[in-house]
Amino acid sequence: MRPELIIFDCDGVIIDSEGIASTICARDISERGWEMTAQQAQDYFLGMSITDMQPMIETRIGRALPAAWRAELAQKLVAALGTDSKLIPGAREMLERVNTLGIPWCIASNSSDEELAVKFSRTGISHLTDGRAYSAASVIAKGGRAKPAPDLFLAAAAGSQIHPQNCLVVEDSALGITGAVAAGMPCYGFAPDGNAAPLLAAGARAVWQNLSDLFGVLA
Repeated sequence: MRPELIIFDCDGVIIDSEGIASTICARDISERGWEMTAQQAQDYFLGMSITDMQPMIETRIGRALPAAWRAELAQKLVAALGTDSKLIPGAREMLERVNTLGIPWCIASNSSDEELAVKFSRTGISHLTDGRAYSAASVIAKGGRAKPAPDLFLAAAAGSQIHPQNCLVVEDSALGITGAVAAGMPCYGFAPDGNAAPLLAAGARAVWQNLSDLFGVLA
């Protein structure tokens, strides 16, 4: 059945920003006593919100992070993402084609509203994403939880007045797929590097290496 709403993750599906974010996080966390590379940061925290990262880091370093840590890391991310973000190949064309097909879509991301805004502006797709983005921060402010909880996906569906089972989710992280499955939404993985196993294990119906594979499902 053709979906009534497509929900895209942002980082790794629409915006090529995970390497940038991982580099910033690795540098910050290493300075606090947990030495890691950017690749290790991506392995540990892919798809995770800063809020959920904090207790993991505190457990590892054996002390509480400063009260301002989350806000300061968020600003470091905003500064870097606002200058270095790029589109995932084929993302703009995919969104424009979905518009042509007349299928409603939105973005549901563990990024903050400010991070989303600078990424969309930097990559020149703000005109496409305006009014279509749901952030973890907006859900947390209302008592909800970030991915891998289903709350963000359910908020996106409710915002469009669409039943969860009539949505289709595209995610690149196991955490995101876990959340979509918990929300009762069919979910497809995106792994341009071909590493499909973690996404399938999390519950993806299939894993694509190209965004254009979406249209095979819609057909």
